[in-house]
Amino acid sequence: MFAEAVVTAPDYLPTLLWLVPLPPIVAFGLIALFFNRYRQTSSTIAVVSMITSAVLSFIVFFNVWQLKDLGKAPIRSTFPWLPTGDTVFNIGVGVDPLGATFLFMVPLVASLIFIYSTGYMANDPRYTRFFAYLSLFGGSMMGLVVSDNLLTLFIFWELMGFCSYSLIGFFFQKPSAYRAAVKAFMTTRVGDMLLLLGMVYLYAETGTLSFHEILHNEAVLERLATTPAVLGLGISAAGLIAILIFGGTVGKSAQWPLHVWLPDAMEGPTPVSAMIHAATMVSAGVFMLLRFFPLLQAAGEHNAAFTIVALIGAFTAFMGATIAVAQYDIKRVLAFSTISQLGFMVAATGIGAYVAAAFHLLTHAFFKALLFLASGSVIHGVEHGHHHISHAHSHEHEEHHDAHHHSHGHDAPAFDPQDMRNMGGLAKRMPVTFLTFLAGGLALAGFPFITAGFWSKDEIFADAYYHGLVKGNGLSTVVFVLLVASALLTAFYTARQIAMTFLGAPRTEAAAHAEESTPAMTIPLIVLAVFALFIGFINVPEDFPVFGPLFGEGAFWLKRYIASMLLEKPEAPPFNIVPVLFSLGVALGGLALGWLVYGAQPLQAGQTDPVEKLPVFRFLNNRWYWDELYRAIFIKPMQAIADNYSRVVDKQVIDRILEGGFAAGARLTRSFAEFDRVVITGFSDAVGNFFRGLGAWSRELQSGQVQNYLLSGLVMVMVILIVSLFFFQ
Repeated sequence: MFAEAVVTAPDYLPTLLWLVPLPPIVAFGLIALFFNRYRQTSSTIAVVSMITSAVLSFIVFFNVWQLKDLGKAPIRSTFPWLPTGDTVFNIGVGVDPLGATFLFMVPLVASLIFIYSTGYMANDPRYTRFFAYLSLFGGSMMGLVVSDNLLTLFIFWELMGFCSYSLIGFFFQKPSAYRAAVKAFMTTRVGDMLLLLGMVYLYAETGTLSFHEILHNEAVLERLATTPAVLGLGISAAGLIAILIFGGTVGKSAQWPLHVWLPDAMEGPTPVSAMIHAATMVSAGVFMLLRFFPLLQAAGEHNAAFTIVALIGAFTAFMGATIAVAQYDIKRVLAFSTISQLGFMVAATGIGAYVAAAFHLLTHAFFKALLFLASGSVIHGVEHGHHHISHAHSHEHEEHHDAHHHSHGHDAPAFDPQDMRNMGGLAKRMPVTFLTFLAGGLALAGFPFITAGFWSKDEIFADAYYHGLVKGNGLSTVVFVLLVASALLTAFYTARQIAMTFLGAPRTEAAAHAEESTPAMTIPLIVLAVFALFIGFINVPEDFPVFGPLFGEGAFWLKRYIASMLLEKPEAPPFNIVPVLFSLGVALGGLALGWLVYGAQPLQAGQTDPVEKLPVFRFLNNRWYWDELYRAIFIKPMQAIADNYSRVVDKQVIDRILEGGFAAGARLTRSFAEFDRVVITGFSDAVGNFFRGLGAWSRELQSGQVQNYLLSGLVMVMVILIVSLFFFQ
């Protein structure tokens, strides 16, 4: 099925790599400049452009997925861009096994999100603006995937930052939306600054930013590993550069302590949430970390970089899972779930489980895109039910104004269609959405054997267990314990979310009148559900009972393919039943516990949520108070500094200096004006008056009488003679 073979790549592939990100970027320009008044045309251009990019990507992928030596000799196309003294900085595009894998996933998921958006955003007044930004978002991620150097990756990285800012704050008339956009932009800038420092340091040490020239060059990696880091930190240059680059991942992929922006990013339209959580933004951070895995390896197996990556990832996974348990907003549950699942990937990278991290990033993209789009379908359906009820009540209100005045007054609380407490019973009202959400939820929980999430999580557990409890690595042991606890919580909050949303009786009139979404929204859900269930079979371990022999040579294809790009192959753990039992136990145990609490007796309208009885509920519901902590130690002090600066420095110092300067300048100006009046103007006037008087006097001599002229001539001759006799002898 997936037999390896040496295949010669066609000569046109480098050209296709240049073209892959181009259609969505061109679509952005066309919509923004020419078609912003034409709704249908704009969405058609956006969807067609993304599908075109997907087709180009698939052509590349299916031409390279069997190339045995692609990891050692990636397909590249470069050109000289910037002279740097004696050398020239080259930029270009390339594809290796890691890039090829994501050339399959990213455009496929993005295309489905684009199609879904035509239905979800159909009534939005800024429809064309949305598709313009969405196109640039998709094109930026495609450009990042095909970049063969860190500079162009950083350019597209920052373009995605701009797009996320624009789309998170898309409903800018809401204060919460534009504040969330600013929060996302400012928080990710912290990570991006660390990444930029890593770029500068890497270029200073190597003279290049090319992935191939750095990460596939043993001599360069060895030099970085043996060169002490600047500032005397006691680690190698490779370790410090890896930590700085990981800072970019922490910001972009919402890892602790820069995770706080991602939950608030739910203020954007739901398709944007799906793009951020699955196809673009947060995937880019882990993708870059995986790209620089050889640099982590070069720093040494037991080094600060690996330790920092592993601990931050594991802690983030556990923290995100605990917070998700106590949330009620259907999208925020998924947001904290994303933070947690990204923590799984980061932690796996930190213990050397490179392929497991890449595998989970791939499967997560499909089931998390599915869950977000399905949650958008739920919100869409509940909003429709609410509008139906509101419309009916408005007519009743007109007929019975006095009787219903208080129930429809302005003081009535706003209805929240994203609050799961306002849902329930939607399985019957929205069957397609329910079944697809169920498929995504089971994949997220890691339901055994039939979901992709099981296979990717199980591989992470297998690596962590083998390196930790079998080989005695303490770091891997800590990671294994935290990830197992996180997976148990994941299965529980997934069951809670499914039960509160879809099971039991409707808890509001809006839920009772919800309707299934349009085919433009449900068809992408069905496609994503298929991948969420079955994409995991591309990496079934060869020695896994029943399933390994079933897939034969196709088993573990992804591992063999992606690992081929590493100079130093990670040690593959042998099959062990213990981590499999943990995978089964946490998935089935968490789902069973969730079913017992929420499914067996679904919540009724007004009933208290059982998790609210937990002593730590308020702590978890308030997200561990990280926002409050940052507000106390960063925002308020900086605000106080700014206020005091304004009050003391700006008003008492700068303003007084400026005011004194203005007064001195005014006095100097008046002095110059007086000097001009008395001296310059007075002298000019005197000279003028003299010549004016001389002219008046000489005018009297022009009498027309010849004798007067002769007399004047005689006088002048006498004057000349006298002067000559007395002064020039």
